Amino acid sequence: MSSFIPFHRVSIGDEEIAEVTDTLRSGWLTTGVRARQFEQDFSARLGGAYAVALNSATAALHLALSALKAGVGDEVITTPMTFCATVQAILHAGATPVLADIRGDGNIDPASIEQRITEQTRAIIPVHMAGLPCEMNAIWEIARRHHLHVIEDAAHAAGACYEGHPIGAHPPALAGSDAVAFSFYATKNLTTGEGGMATTHSASLAETMRMMALHGTSRGAWERYSAHGDWHYDVLAHGFKYNLSDLQAALGIHQLRKLDGFIDRRRYYAGLYNQYFREIEEVEIPPDKIGCLHAWHLYVLRLRLDRLTIDRAEFIRQLQCRGIGTSVHFIPIPLHTYFQRMGLDRYACPVALALYPRIISLPLYPAMTEQELYRVAEAVRQIVESARRPVFSAHGGTVTC
Repeated sequence: MSSFIPFHRVSIGDEEIAEVTDTLRSGWLTTGVRARQFEQDFSARLGGAYAVALNSATAALHLALSALKAGVGDEVITTPMTFCATVQAILHAGATPVLADIRGDGNIDPASIEQRITEQTRAIIPVHMAGLPCEMNAIWEIARRHHLHVIEDAAHAAGACYEGHPIGAHPPALAGSDAVAFSFYATKNLTTGEGGMATTHSASLAETMRMMALHGTSRGAWERYSAHGDWHYDVLAHGFKYNLSDLQAALGIHQLRKLDGFIDRRRYYAGLYNQYFREIEEVEIPPDKIGCLHAWHLYVLRLRLDRLTIDRAEFIRQLQCRGIGTSVHFIPIPLHTYFQRMGLDRYACPVALALYPRIISLPLYPAMTEQELYRVAEAVRQIVESARRPVFSAHGGTVTC
């Protein structure tokens, strides 16, 4: 059998390796000059939005909620089709998560958001699923009418654009989002191994999040030890340990410079998959939308199970036997034991629960070769052909779908 095609393979070049080596030799490994450079570069990409480098997107969500004073007694609406970190961040802040259903594209449904709003609702956290932007104009309009905060979970959306603007880059006059949380986890479109970024157009919110990310202190170690030798600092608020190290930022500086190229390759590969799968009636290609630039963090194929004799688990097993790694994004929040015990399964999310059994995330990343991509696509075709469900005609014979 040919070599195994993993679900993800990282793209790291000599530039990243050299920057990490230089960081090690500099003697300063924690948050310092490289973390600040990474923030400045990220801010410049977004047209000047304030950027705070952090150790995860989860930290960014939690910090934004805490800095906006969402907490005990407040409700925060989000989607059931997300990684548990989105909901955990709401719990970290002391608030109560509320689930709104999704639309057919996998993103949160603005109409369902509206149905979930109560007097306790404080914020909305839309998630740009797989890198496809949510319908933000509708969400911002709801938030304005109900005086709610909006914090975008853009863990999948580095490099995505909504109505001509990069996610996180809408000018203040148009933006209804208070903050945007990005992830630089190992599998993301740009990576620092582990890491994230919180962005905002509010200088005061950025200052508060930066302070809270370092235990609520007035000055970080870099400012105390390297700038003027002033050792003094003050604790201003309840804070956390959420900073990004210079070692991680060293990766991010060069990954960010390569992001446009990474997105171009992902879009090209997604287009190849789409061309191949459009002719296979037993599957549906992932949704896209006019006016947006999909970041293609994930390629989520949808099975038409009514036309197949096998389920998703068997489909994945057969791909594995052919040397192809896959994943599922995501197990809906109401299906997890912990969240069921919290009562989150009481929210009616029929669209999300109906979509879940049908989805498979196929390998999609810049380090793939076209030969590998076609091998994945051909494996999907072979499995479909072997599992195609016969359909009985009205005249007593059988036909294939």
